[in-house]
Amino acid sequence: MAHADPPPLPCLEPGSICDVAGLKVGHFTHPLRPTGCTVVLCEAGATAGVDVRGAAPGTRETDLLAPGNLVEQVHAVLLSGGSAFGLDAAGGVMRWLEARGHGLPVGPVRVPIVPAAVLFDLWLGDPAIRPDAAAGHAACEAASSAAPAEGNVGAGAGATVGKLFGIEHAMKGGLGTASLQVGGHTVAALVAVNALGDIRDPAAGTLLAGAREASGHRLRDSLAAMRAGQRPAALQAGQNTTIGVVATDAPLDKAQAQRLASMAHDGLARAIVPAHTQHDGDLLFALATGRVGGPVAPALLSMLGAFAAEAVSLAVLRAVRAATGLPGLPSVNDLKPAP
Repeated sequence: MAHADPPPLPCLEPGSICDVAGLKVGHFTHPLRPTGCTVVLCEAGATAGVDVRGAAPGTRETDLLAPGNLVEQVHAVLLSGGSAFGLDAAGGVMRWLEARGHGLPVGPVRVPIVPAAVLFDLWLGDPAIRPDAAAGHAACEAASSAAPAEGNVGAGAGATVGKLFGIEHAMKGGLGTASLQVGGHTVAALVAVNALGDIRDPAAGTLLAGAREASGHRLRDSLAAMRAGQRPAALQAGQNTTIGVVATDAPLDKAQAQRLASMAHDGLARAIVPAHTQHDGDLLFALATGRVGGPVAPALLSMLGAFAAEAVSLAVLRAVRAATGLPGLPSVNDLKPAP
């Protein structure tokens, strides 16, 4: 059944992950093809957690974030395009941090701790062009505490959504960010949206982006199409993935940061349909800078997690609304009524 054209796009709540004290964000967007990387810097250190829900993740330094493991804080988180090749960009982030004296003291050196996750964007242009160490270093050089650009930038430059019926029916994804205030704290998210599924506004219940009908002008509504008997395309694991960072200025420990990341995944499931599939590597990091307040009680942690999920949903919507179309990949604002 065809889905109606999306309604006019309302303004979303302002704010970005840089509203969390102690964080900076920088992008590198490759000039030769749609790919790039995005770094979230926490040079003074931040307690971190991670929750991996997709079945095809590409990651670096995620095991050390388990609550029982030794390292307590990280100094940056990297999100990158380029599939597993893009993990090279984390080396450039380490080099930038090391040159400025940031890192975990280990004997005579400081070792910057930089967890990273990647998404697949090798569909577009020359796949031999992907983020490397120089790209990660450049993203750090560009980092600022100002609200970061959204849409076709950094890790979202080559992101796409709505691929259940093949890349030829997909739309442009992107990178988005949002922040909320709750309980005297800031909770925020930054998400690179490269989902297999469609994007739905959970508040309005409307489909915004995703798989298109054969005409290319209207949204297909993937779940409705499959229910009606349409079969999805032959898919390979690892060619999608939504990755992001949630953050707060509350002083969380590692177990609490992991719980924040876990609760925040509800935001992906609300806005991406379906999410966490066998073909996505969906992952959220959590950062806690500890700049505001004292120890966090369970009730406050539950509240922070609930609003982290809300921030993630807002960031997903902002990512697709800020995106601009590429040849064969229209954005939300490019869809027109079928003739």
